[in-house]
Amino acid sequence: MTNQSANPGEPAAERSENSERTSLFLNREISWIQFNLRVLEEAENRRHPLLERIKFLTIFSTNLDEFFMIRVSGLRRQIVAVTGGSTPDGMTPSEQILVINRELDAHARRYTLCWKEDILPALQETGIRVLHYSELAPEERKAIQGYFQREISPVLTPLAFDPTHPFPHISNLSFNLAVLVKHPERGDCFARVKVPDVFPRLVPIPTDEDTALQQMGLGKTGKTQRFVWLDEVIANNLTDLFPGLDVVAAYPFRVTRDAEVAIEEDEASDLIEAMEEQLDQRDFTSAVRLELDVSTPDHIREILTRNLQLPPYLVYTSNSPIGMSGLRELYALERPDLKDPPFVPSVPSCLGKSNSILAAIREQDVLLYHPYDSFMPVVEFLREAAHDPDVLAIKQTLYRVNPKSPIIDALMEARVNGKQVAVLVELKARFDEENNIEWARKLEDEGVHVVYGVRGLKTHAKVCLVVRREQDGIRRYVHLGTGNYNVITSRIYTDASYFTCDEAICGDVSDLFNSLTGYSRKNSYSKLLVAPTMLRQQILSRIEREARRHRQHGDGYIAFKMNSLVDTQCIQALYDASQAGVRIDLQVRGICCLRPGLPGISESITVTSVVGRFLEHARIYYFHNGGHKDVLMGSADLMPRNLDHRVEVIFPVEDSQWREAIINEILAVGLRDNVQARRLLPDGTYERQQPADGDPVVNSQDWLLNHWKSRS
Repeated sequence: MTNQSANPGEPAAERSENSERTSLFLNREISWIQFNLRVLEEAENRRHPLLERIKFLTIFSTNLDEFFMIRVSGLRRQIVAVTGGSTPDGMTPSEQILVINRELDAHARRYTLCWKEDILPALQETGIRVLHYSELAPEERKAIQGYFQREISPVLTPLAFDPTHPFPHISNLSFNLAVLVKHPERGDCFARVKVPDVFPRLVPIPTDEDTALQQMGLGKTGKTQRFVWLDEVIANNLTDLFPGLDVVAAYPFRVTRDAEVAIEEDEASDLIEAMEEQLDQRDFTSAVRLELDVSTPDHIREILTRNLQLPPYLVYTSNSPIGMSGLRELYALERPDLKDPPFVPSVPSCLGKSNSILAAIREQDVLLYHPYDSFMPVVEFLREAAHDPDVLAIKQTLYRVNPKSPIIDALMEARVNGKQVAVLVELKARFDEENNIEWARKLEDEGVHVVYGVRGLKTHAKVCLVVRREQDGIRRYVHLGTGNYNVITSRIYTDASYFTCDEAICGDVSDLFNSLTGYSRKNSYSKLLVAPTMLRQQILSRIEREARRHRQHGDGYIAFKMNSLVDTQCIQALYDASQAGVRIDLQVRGICCLRPGLPGISESITVTSVVGRFLEHARIYYFHNGGHKDVLMGSADLMPRNLDHRVEVIFPVEDSQWREAIINEILAVGLRDNVQARRLLPDGTYERQQPADGDPVVNSQDWLLNHWKSRS
């Protein structure tokens, strides 16, 4: 993907007032691009099985789509409106776009090289071939043409563009063909054909085995592992759509649109209807990227850019197939020899001693670390509560939930069984809005009390409360998490679950739900750290406490594990602690705006990022505190959106065995990783960690797969 802007078409490269100074902060957008580059590096990494490398290619592409829909669209709006000053690092919106394009050009070249020169030949060696239409044998073309005429052609709708036909609407991320046809009277004409998303992007090519099975009446049961791109199939069989015309050429293209959903909650009488209206408009928002094949002629590019109202600097060309996220279809192939070996998540022994999860929680707090630990105890926690005659009520927050969710099923069963069930469904969970609206309506149909959060805030906290009548009175049980109540992502995201019936924490959770579902204005809590009211200040005060401790005793230490570190106040506090001499280890998987290793500023700070088989997603905050170890976990990263604009919950881990497991296994092993970890350098680039001479090779995720089970 190469950006097509020439100097006259680029955004004005104005300089911000403070851009000449050495910034203490890295740019958020460029830091994200560095993260996505680390994903691409895993696609290039031949230590991974082949189909796992393809998985990383698809993740890279999908990430980039979302980056344009959300982040680049925001920069584009600022440029058009001439709003939004410089960022903490001193860059203006136009400067950021220029750097983004420069970086993406380099990444696109690496991506194309990885796909064409490395992965494609390797696939061929394993018997999997992804072909261009021109590479098909005559009999294969005949078979594909038959498939096109039977299945695809009836679905296609060619749309002309001329004085009597307006430019057709191009929906977000749809695949399209810009078709040039020669009309006997009008000459060259332009038409658009949308590539339907109801068909696989990679069309299986029938083999002789498939034909033989069909002739024997056994159906098409062969394992086809030869494919051709769907858009090429359509492009090479367009004659039937334009009878009487000569099809001159067809060029693939794709448009990305602004996906930000904005709702004026004060003016919305029904939030769920307002959200649905906004989602209906998402395909009609401004275009923020046009992807073209490198062969696309200038006059076709001009037609598209003019009608999409796109500046040249948001037009990108590629000599690889556009929208490579379709490669995920290859990962679905039944080829276990080309994938990571499967593993069986464990269940802690403390849960195996009793048939009742609630009884186990009464005995002790329980920590699960997914995916090394199974997520099923979380599901069983709700199922047991749903069927326990002594359970009176269940309250839960839901942010992202998988289709066919057993969590939702358990909540509806609880309501059928007469429990009081209240669920906060966050409608503004980006890209899951439609899914959450559907779940909200199903829950309401069962009589569940459904609320949609606090006005002006997203509810991102991961909390579930069970209220039970017992012999000695009412007892509450709580599940607190760092990740979503999602069975599917629990298998690929590293997240923590924590069960407790600690009275103070349970009381805090009850107060939190009262503020979420009612008008309570509770701003202080006994043990929980809750955003936006107190979380930021509590984190800052703990960092300062560690700095004071170090000045007096010299034993200050901080270790954080999170997805993103952006908040300037928190970064400045860490700089201050470093200048006091506190040793600080930060494991930041994605965006990090802190510059480690700056002389006199951040010399005692290290930042590493692990990108591997699983998506590192847990948030852990550890303060040594003079040996009185303070370990916190929860849903919040250190970003302004988490600290100021969301309901987030960070909770203390007070059970000593789990606290030590978090410190000595999760955090410590992550810091020893010298296989999948990269170290952030002061200039914002990353270098892969390498074992020193004599040091053991440590892949932290592999280590946890092999050793976390023994802990249970």
